[in-house]
Parts: sequence; C-alpha cells; structure tokens
Amino acid sequence: MREKIEPPPNESETYSSGNSNGPPDLRLVHYNDVYHIDASSAEPVGGAARFITLMEHYRHDDQFKGQSDLITLFSGDAFNPSLESSITKGTHMHPILNNIGTNAAALGNHDLDFGVRQFRYLASKCKFPWLVANILDPALGEDVPIGNCKRTHMITSSNGIKIGLIGLGEREWLETINSLPPNLIYKSASETAKELVPKLREDGAEIVIAITHMREPNDNKLAEQTDGIIDIILGGHDHYYSHSLIKGTHVLRSGTDFKQLSYLEARRRPDDPKRWDVNITRRDVTSAIPKHEATVKLVEKLTSSLNATLQKPVGYTAAPLDARFRTVRLKESNIGNFVCDIMRHYYSGDCCIMASGTIRGDQVYVPGPLLMKDIMNCFPFEDPVVVIKASGKNIWLALENSVSQFPALEGRFPQVSNITFSFDASKPTGERIVSANIGGEPIDMERKYVLVTRGYMGRGKDGYDSLLIESEGGECEEVVSEENGILISMMLRQYFLSLRVMGKWKNWGAAINRHWDNVSSKVSTSHPHIAPGDQRSPVGMREESDAESDNDGEGEGDRHEAEHEVEDIDKELQIMRRVVRKWSRVAGVHCRVGDELKEGEFEIDWTKAIAPRIEGRIVMVGGEMPK
Repeated sequence: MREKIEPPPNESETYSSGNSNGPPDLRLVHYNDVYHIDASSAEPVGGAARFITLMEHYRHDDQFKGQSDLITLFSGDAFNPSLESSITKGTHMHPILNNIGTNAAALGNHDLDFGVRQFRYLASKCKFPWLVANILDPALGEDVPIGNCKRTHMITSSNGIKIGLIGLGEREWLETINSLPPNLIYKSASETAKELVPKLREDGAEIVIAITHMREPNDNKLAEQTDGIIDIILGGHDHYYSHSLIKGTHVLRSGTDFKQLSYLEARRRPDDPKRWDVNITRRDVTSAIPKHEATVKLVEKLTSSLNATLQKPVGYTAAPLDARFRTVRLKESNIGNFVCDIMRHYYSGDCCIMASGTIRGDQVYVPGPLLMKDIMNCFPFEDPVVVIKASGKNIWLALENSVSQFPALEGRFPQVSNITFSFDASKPTGERIVSANIGGEPIDMERKYVLVTRGYMGRGKDGYDSLLIESEGGECEEVVSEENGILISMMLRQYFLSLRVMGKWKNWGAAINRHWDNVSSKVSTSHPHIAPGDQRSPVGMREESDAESDNDGEGEGDRHEAEHEVEDIDKELQIMRRVVRKWSRVAGVHCRVGDELKEGEFEIDWTKAIAPRIEGRIVMVGGEMPK
C-alpha cells in the first residue's frame, strides 16, 4: 500500500507564462548536482528521503490524476564528491537515482572522478541513459561520446508527446579531469546543438530539451547562439537556483544536493502548437516535508555498508605518521609533506600550501595497515582541493599569515610542498618570514605560481586573505574551482589504490592508471615505496579486493571474521592512545615518534608500503618551541 502523501510546503513560483488553462500537456521535474543522501542540519535540509516524498507527491497526488506521467531529468554530478563516495566510488548513488524515477541524465565532471571505466559500471546500474553529445572518444568509434554515453535521446510521454533530449558539457571542466582517455574531441556546445536538434525535430520531437552540465554563462551563451531552437535548457554544475528566458529558451538550474527541485508544466500555445508555454515552480526540501519511509530504510542500508567498509585496510605505512596537533600545528610533519606532495603532483602545480587544521587525526598512525576509517577521520573535510594562480607576493603573505599566531596551536600553520621557508617567531607578526623558496629558487614576487591548496583557503579562511580568488574579491586566478576539485580523502584513496599489487580494483582503467603511476612515481622521490615481500599479510589484515567491493553493497553488512578482528584491535589501540596521551601529560613525559620499519621487519603482500619523510621544508630560526 502506497504511503499517504502530504502536500509539500515551501512552494514558490519561479516563472509563469500566464497560460494555466486546463491540465498541462507535459509535467517535468528537474534536479542537479546531488552528493549527500543524508539530510543536513541547516534549512533546507535536503536528503534523499524527503526528496523522494516530493517525487511521490508529483507522481501520485490526487490533483495530478488523469494528467500525463511525470518526466524526471537530472543534470549531472552524483557519483562524487562526498565522504560516502570516497568509500563507495559512487556505488551508493545509483539506487537513489533509480528510485527517484530519473528518465535521463547529463554527464557531469564529477561522474568521471573515478575514471571512465567506473562511470560505465555505474551507468550500467542506472535504469536511464546518460547523455553528452559534444565530448567524443574516437577510441570508441566515430561520433561516440565518452563513456559510451548517448548524444541524444527520445522519450515518448504517457500521452504520446515526443520529447527530444540532447546532453551537453563544457570545455572548462573537461580540462580539470586528470583521468580521461587520450585524444578526446571537444565540440562547441552551440554548434553541436545546431547539428543535432534539427535531427531530433525530423525524428518527430515536438519539444526539445537540453540537459547540460555547464556554468550559467555557458548555458546563457547556448541559448543566445541557438536562436530558440531549444525549448528548455536544464543546467547543472552551479550550486544555486536560477532561471532566465533568452530568445524564447528557458534556462533553468535547480539548486543542489537534494535541497531543491523544479516542477515544470508545459502547455502548447493556443496560437502556435509548435511552441510551448512553461510554468516553473521551485520547491525547497525542508524539514517540514516528511521522510519517505522506504527511502529511510534504503539510506540506512547504504550507510551501514559504508560503516563496514571503513574497517578495511586500504594501505600500509612502514613509517609512523605523525598527525598530532602539537606536531602539525607547530612544525613540518611527514604526513603533511606526504599529502601536500600528492596534492601538488595530482595537479602538476608549482607548489602546495595546506593549512594544518586540515589534518584532524591528532595521533601517531603507527607502522602497519591504514584503515579507510583512518583516512576519513584524519581528513574529514568536504571542501575539495583547488588550484589557483597566485603571485609570489601573495604566497609570501600567505606564509606570513601561516606563522603569525605561532606558538599557538592554530590550524593556519602550514604544511607545504616544493616550498622551503624559515621564520623567526621572535619577530612581530607580519615580519616573521626570513627566507622562502619555491622549487629551490627564491620566491619571485611578481611571478604567477600555480598553487594547489584547499577551497577553504581560496575563500580566505584562517586569515589566508592573500589567497582569495577573484570571485571572492581577491587577486588570485581560479584554475580548478571547488566544483571541479576532488576531496583529499578521495585523492588519498586513489593513491593507495595505485600502490596495490594484489586485489586490484577491476574498474581501474588505463587512463586513471597512467595518471596515478605518474603521481606516485614523483611522490616516491621524497617518500619511498617499499615493495611487498613474498610472505602472507598478517592475520586479520587481509584486504578485500575492490573488485569484490563493487557488488552494490550486497552482503556488506555481514562482516568477515577478519574485519571483526581489525575492528577490535582498532578499538584497543584507540583506548591505549588516549591513556598514554593522558599519562604522558600528567607525568610530564615527552613522547617521541619511533623509527620507521626497515625491509624485512614487516610482511605484506598486497600493496607497497609508504614511508613519508621529513625534509627540512619548514625551519624556525628564532623564538622558542613550546614545551
């Protein structure tokens, strides 16, 4: 028996054509850029369970009886980035997209974050097609889109109206993805539309809708340059709600993250049956909307499988990783060096600065297996890595800010890559940097450097005003935006996947493999990899292959006996660490990090071990280190 559907609140009129006579000929729902299946704490709270309540309302409420069935269109970005996707590689999202009743989707940049092969796997689980007409992969054949997406698609509504769909993407986000096949062909979105829309019309399309994943200016440009041949452009990529009418084409984007959707009613114009009047309603997904109970259970099932996955080893360290606050917020740390080097080489930047508040572990990760939970706990933030062009002067000012509060345990203290600097903590704030080099050369104050950092810092947080991007009122040029960047936790997950020698992820494609081979080889010049021996892994440390973990979470709730052992050991270690920290503080004993393991002192067979090092990147030449 279907749940009773309450009329949803928070309805607002986005656009009215003035034509509301009789039932609509077509009813549509549009949404875009969804990442988190759980609700947030701030209104509108979103969440898949409330979102699907709205979908059920539009499908089955009494006021819509006898009207055409709902058509639901999605404008891309579902499989990443989120903490959940860092674990699942996007597999938690396709059940939700299917249950929403999606009829077609545009390819988004983040849908390719785990490589084209993984996207194809995820797309095969979807009950609807993915579209992109202007990004072609010649390796798949002539005029075949990347990931075997479709260029166009035709839907026939329940009342017999043919809806022609075309998917389009923009060049800008394509250039930020490192794991793409070679020799891709990008074609102008406008020219592609001019080529394919008439063919849709010839095939009987009575209304043409472009579902795109492009910035609003590019969607507006598409409308300007196509002179009304497209009836509606449903856009994504931007995380806000907006609507405009350009040369007879509606351009609409519908918010983000299950927090908003658009409900559209289209009616043929009385004076011209080939043209359409469109009324658009915005819905905010607030806490006043009841949860869809079946979806609540599905979300619980999906998140419970995430909890099981958190206990799995993803890598192995031969060196103790010092993530203690008193280390990372006062001096150079090996885990800071390691992560900053990965960030820099991932984007081929000149340098990297990461505020140490990014590192939240506050413990030493002893030599041995690193669990997924370790990565998520140590790097929990969901602002992605970004790339900016910053002048040498602005980078110098960023370094001044980073040591301005020393010796307070401030999160602004830096960890860096390809930067070395010395500072004198006895000098006044703003005058503490004594010397600073990038790539072994003194910083050129006029030169523009490609700096890799966190989105948090690109917004000027923690006093990093000098790294503000232009759109935030600063001087730095944005190269890779927050919408296009990836999470540090996901970056680390892929790095460890690249080191695997057993249980390789079955969807690890050639392009993503080439990229990560390049990154890991560069990182290893400072932080060596230790090849596995011929012995079996320690008991309880068996790593389940990612090929096995791709099975939609089926059976994931049933823990292996080895995973129970790992969880029990981890709980004991956490208790031991807390007790030792408290005892050391009370007894006045200073704990030191031990030496790294040498070859022959450990036995693993499924991955290469990492051994991050200290290199003298940050040197204090004056002042006192707190005791």
